[in-house]
Amino acid sequence: MRTWKVRRGSKVRRGLLAAAVAGGLLLTGCSSGGGEHTDRAVDGSGKERRGTAPMPAPPAPGEEQRDGSQRDGRERDFAPAPDYLSTFALDVDTASYGYARRTLAEGRLPDPSTVRPEEFVNSFRQDYPRPEGDGFSVNVDGARTDADGWSLMRVGLATRADADDGERPPAALTFVIDVSGSMAEPGRLDLVKESLGIMTDELRDDDSIALVTFSDSAKTVLPMTRLGENRGKVHSAVAAMEPTQSTNLEAGIRTGYDTAVGGRRDGATNRVVLLSDALANTGETSADGILERISDARGEHGITLFGVGVGSDYGDALMERLADKGDGHTTYVSDSEEARKVFCEQLPANIELRARDAKAQVAFDPKTVKQFRLIGYDNRAVADDDFRDDSVDGGEVGPGHTVTALYAVKMRPATSGHVATASVRWLDPDSRAPHEESNQIESGDLEGGLWNADRGLRTTAVAAYFADALRQGTSARSGPGDPAVRPDTGATTTAPAPAPEPMSTSTGFAARRPLPGAPSLAELARNAEELSSDDDKALRDLATAVRQADRLAGGSGGEGGGGEEEGEIR
Repeated sequence: MRTWKVRRGSKVRRGLLAAAVAGGLLLTGCSSGGGEHTDRAVDGSGKERRGTAPMPAPPAPGEEQRDGSQRDGRERDFAPAPDYLSTFALDVDTASYGYARRTLAEGRLPDPSTVRPEEFVNSFRQDYPRPEGDGFSVNVDGARTDADGWSLMRVGLATRADADDGERPPAALTFVIDVSGSMAEPGRLDLVKESLGIMTDELRDDDSIALVTFSDSAKTVLPMTRLGENRGKVHSAVAAMEPTQSTNLEAGIRTGYDTAVGGRRDGATNRVVLLSDALANTGETSADGILERISDARGEHGITLFGVGVGSDYGDALMERLADKGDGHTTYVSDSEEARKVFCEQLPANIELRARDAKAQVAFDPKTVKQFRLIGYDNRAVADDDFRDDSVDGGEVGPGHTVTALYAVKMRPATSGHVATASVRWLDPDSRAPHEESNQIESGDLEGGLWNADRGLRTTAVAAYFADALRQGTSARSGPGDPAVRPDTGATTTAPAPAPEPMSTSTGFAARRPLPGAPSLAELARNAEELSSDDDKALRDLATAVRQADRLAGGSGGEGGGGEEEGEIR
């Protein structure tokens, strides 16, 4: 199996100039690196792949296309059918996995609607080759599953990490803290207060903090304050927080953004950090309604939202919608160790940006590919024609991030050659100039067995299969099967508009057939234990969670079936 390492190269609209991406933010006093487990993608051949990758979507009318630097002397005549395109906004959230682990530890299977496979997969950072400059590297590899004709194909994207020299702009962070009655449960407000103490001690003297609390109403308890000699003032304000009354999240976010805008510092990184169980019961009760109140300030000042969830009962759907609509990210914290990881490692990586409105598009070759399915990213779907529409919202990605998308791919019998071209498009955070990178994969790169693949790909597979099993609920499967198939309609895929969600209830969820080649939960746990043999705590925690799910599900399941239609699997 070979992981292709892309050279810098972009295919962008004629007349647009590439601009340097803004420098990243690395909070001093914290250990370097991301909060997720790291694995390295191995180039089994030791050979670097460079080739001309045809762009998966046609240019806009009147727009010409330029070749970048990816060349191997061949030009492919490749125009994928509409149902052979897969387009989605990038997502670096991890809250779904963290919340599932806590729920399992408490002896309950998570609600299938709260399980988002991409957040399980992206909880384990991959050591993909990084780009030499700003932007993304695009890495594609894969391996055969135990299901006949099916492979897992991994698309890995990575941004350049910050330098370890401590140089970064000052930060102006507005913390919006839930002090409602539901936050009185152990592991909620007490953990939030501990987390804020960590941040206060770790930030630099020229950084600033504002504190907003909310219950039935909201108030600014500390305006934007330079830390310097004021750390004691911040600690005192945090210590005085006590849980009271109901949850008016709308009031908290509105006041938080008002405070962030009022205390905005030119030349600083300005962010809102929401800490809550997201169980709102007073005021506006939908994510869209809340964000409508602050959309003008968000758009004008570019202040994004980082959501940190807490609590055994947690408004997962709401927090995710808030972060997605607020151009931000979510994570989940259940103990002090996770709090330190989030506020010392993940938060710095989510504050500064490497890319805005980042989208990926994978174009499968119908000559070699019979069926394919993107695992996860259900609510991040983008219409195929909107890949190069830079007014369409994508995802925000910070320095040192990796983003992984996993596909189940069924090859046509007795075929070989080009399988897919993967592309990523993003906007420079400052200039908003568009950039693209691409890479491609051949059938020979999918020939190795999955459970003999490199450590990073096996970790990705265990996380994805685990999430898929949890989505089956109490009927978690123990054997392979083909997912349900959407027939090839010949129409371009479009993303349905999501309906507003209530604050404290989960969204409707339509169960799917299991992924092809899915092992039993017991087998997945054994695979995770083998991966964690080098004393890796993140993988030990994964193995423990899979064991807990296996016990709760009774280890039972039925066989899945699939049709013989062609194109994208839904």
